Amino acid sequence: MTQQQQPIKIAILAMGGEGGGVLADWLVDLGEANGWIAQTTSVPGVAQRTGATIYYVEMYPEAQAQADGGQPVLALMPLPGDVDVVLCSELMEAGRAVQRGLVTPDRTTLVASTHRVYSIAEKSAMGDGRVDSAQLLAHAEQAAQRFVRFDMAEAAAQNGSVISAVLFGALAGTGVLPFERAQFEATIERGGVGVKPSLKAFGAAFVRAQAGEAPVQAEPVAPATPRATSADPAIQALLTRLYAEFPVQAQPLMLEGLRRLVDYQDVAYAALYLDRMAEVCRLPDDAARTLACETARHLALWMSYEDTARVAQLKTRASRFARVKQETGVNADQVIAINEYMHPGLREICETLPGGLGRWLMGSGAPRRLVEGMTQKGRVVQTSSVHGFLLLSAVAFARRWRRSTIRYSKENGRIAQWLQGLRDAAAASPELAVELARCQKLVKGYSDTHERGVRNYDTVIAAWRQAGPALAPATLRAWREAALADEHGHALKAALAQHAASYAATTATPLVAAMAVPA
Repeated sequence: MTQQQQPIKIAILAMGGEGGGVLADWLVDLGEANGWIAQTTSVPGVAQRTGATIYYVEMYPEAQAQADGGQPVLALMPLPGDVDVVLCSELMEAGRAVQRGLVTPDRTTLVASTHRVYSIAEKSAMGDGRVDSAQLLAHAEQAAQRFVRFDMAEAAAQNGSVISAVLFGALAGTGVLPFERAQFEATIERGGVGVKPSLKAFGAAFVRAQAGEAPVQAEPVAPATPRATSADPAIQALLTRLYAEFPVQAQPLMLEGLRRLVDYQDVAYAALYLDRMAEVCRLPDDAARTLACETARHLALWMSYEDTARVAQLKTRASRFARVKQETGVNADQVIAINEYMHPGLREICETLPGGLGRWLMGSGAPRRLVEGMTQKGRVVQTSSVHGFLLLSAVAFARRWRRSTIRYSKENGRIAQWLQGLRDAAAASPELAVELARCQKLVKGYSDTHERGVRNYDTVIAAWRQAGPALAPATLRAWREAALADEHGHALKAALAQHAASYAATTATPLVAAMAVPA
């Protein structure tokens, strides 16, 4: 065969439930209804977001096959460097297609949605595991001969359809296939399912693909953000103090911190946040007030640690029920049930109770064994039912005595030590204090996740204390990133051991006491 007699080769990368199979069937029907021989195959992905299903379609003109005197042999799988069109339902899948070599600058038209559905690895990372969307776009732009992209999930939602119809319309709009728009639309009509919304989404995507990328325009100068105000005198007093006493660079973050902590506990707790930040803002800092800004963010997060009362508070909010209904797309006359899987352990229960009662239960005999027996198995609580809602509302009510709990005492003790560490580090190096402030991100979540984070945090802080003020900020940053690399602490242990070996090679003083991570 000559180059002109090669089949048209199309790869589709889509996640479960996005209609990738329907899109592949549409392409086959499009070809067969218009005088082409077409074939589709698929290779299923793994779990929901560890890999998409790859659908592969090849088309060959039937008239050419008859002229050749035989039937074309169509492949079952796409080969790197040998694909004409790649359709991706999400930006990460476009990146994976580029990584596999399916997208090449000499021939491939890449059509992809720019929205993100985060992968399992991104969501389970101990730190911020998200892949940079800008880098994905840049790599895809460089790899493809032509790159058509926009937020196709949004376009599907706006038109009451699914993303497969948007991809089909965008593909038609590129003009890369030898078919007219009417032939594409006739294919959808022959399907007979969801024809009207699919055609609507198809048309919107067709126009968007033909319009191409809008030219980049200069960002307009944003007007000055007006200062926040409140009708509540107590909250207004916090805002007045914020704008009068604290650096301008830190005010936006501190404002969000105040909102979060008033919601989390009360006005007095938010005032404690300002008191703590006032001490930090008096420390040596750079011109951009980096230390103040980093501390403002991480202190607010730490002071609003996730305990059972907080989790219950968030799960029983009216805004959450409204969001779930919106995301599931239920009608006004439909009933939706929300089931929560709850598995509280003895420690979580003791930390929710008033301090004295919690300490008594933790140290008791028969009562403790009774509670442990009752919590061995998790239970499902239906938040949308009256009983389930009242149960979680009662747990959320425990925030009223949060200040007396064991957990509050522990967390505030760690916060006080962290703030003292910032003072000690800033005296030697503001840059080192900034890295120490960012170490707070190691402490997050609840239950086992929280325990592992605290263990790694304590190890990093112990190593920093032993190394002293001469420790380079880059070294502390490397330890923190190593602690975030894996939940078991293997990378952190290796990083600390490497630092200890380097230290020993340059000085006779041993540095080993903190160079181990507890199992």
